[in-house]
Amino acid sequence: MDPLGAPSQFVDVDTLPSWGDSCEDELNAPDTAPGTDTIRSPFLYNKNINGKVVLWKGDVALLNCTAIVNTSNENLTDKNPVSESIFMLAGPDLKEELQKLKGCRTGEAKLTKGFHLAARFIIHTVGPKYKSRYRTAAESSLYSCYRNVLQLAKEQSMSSVGFCVINSAKRGYPLEDATHIALRTVRRFLEVHGETIEKVVFAVSELEEATYQKLLPLYFPRSLKEESRSLPYLPADIGNAEGEPVVPERQIRISEKPGAPEDDQEEEEEGLGVDLSFIGSHAFARMEGDIDKQRRLILQGHLSEAALQKQHQRKCFFKSNSE
Repeated sequence: MDPLGAPSQFVDVDTLPSWGDSCEDELNAPDTAPGTDTIRSPFLYNKNINGKVVLWKGDVALLNCTAIVNTSNENLTDKNPVSESIFMLAGPDLKEELQKLKGCRTGEAKLTKGFHLAARFIIHTVGPKYKSRYRTAAESSLYSCYRNVLQLAKEQSMSSVGFCVINSAKRGYPLEDATHIALRTVRRFLEVHGETIEKVVFAVSELEEATYQKLLPLYFPRSLKEESRSLPYLPADIGNAEGEPVVPERQIRISEKPGAPEDDQEEEEEGLGVDLSFIGSHAFARMEGDIDKQRRLILQGHLSEAALQKQHQRKCFFKSNSE
């Protein structure tokens, strides 16, 4: 609690100007209705939605709102500028409550009290580790972070949410790519569930502010002019109706180095995030002969169709004899 008469260090979100109020002079000029042949953006100018969004350069832990967002690791013990500030202001009770949660998976969101913060709640989430070869998986996980935070806020009837930048630098996610996902996910959520949330604050650092300033007009245009002007700069993948990344087709990734060391193989499995425990339990793995060599030749495309057919015949032969 602040000393008597001292100004509070916390910031009431209702005192912050909305994104819709931050128009440039040229955007304030009267808009003319778009013509019938005008190509509209998939993110239409919406004054009501713009009034719910705030871009604020500051510490998310200082926001006086219903809930703020903390980005952490799977054990909820990460030390980054956002989490350290939250822990310092919330007090020791927060660590005790986090121990009861027993961690949080990537993309999930979990709720705790705000304790000594001005915010009533803290929503904890875990952003993905970024590797270019697993970009699609990282995009889906980051989308889940924002979507699950918003869904939790909706379920708990929260009126305001303060977002930190979930993709922490130590996890390697490119800031601009992550910002596209953050903004479009929030935009799509407000289009459908805007009546339940009054304010969404993006609390950013000085280094992050420029990227958000550049990309916000793409997803939250403040006039018809800005909508039209921003349209060419939208990425090719703008997600589905909820902002979720769209995967046109799923392909099986074959290692370029079949004989890679075990460390590399473990890294592949961790990156894919799939259960590989079933390998070795199917019929193909029980074939006679040098199994590893046969599998490697098949993956590399070096076995002919005739050889594959011969293997199938051998399999049928062994099966009939066993019966």
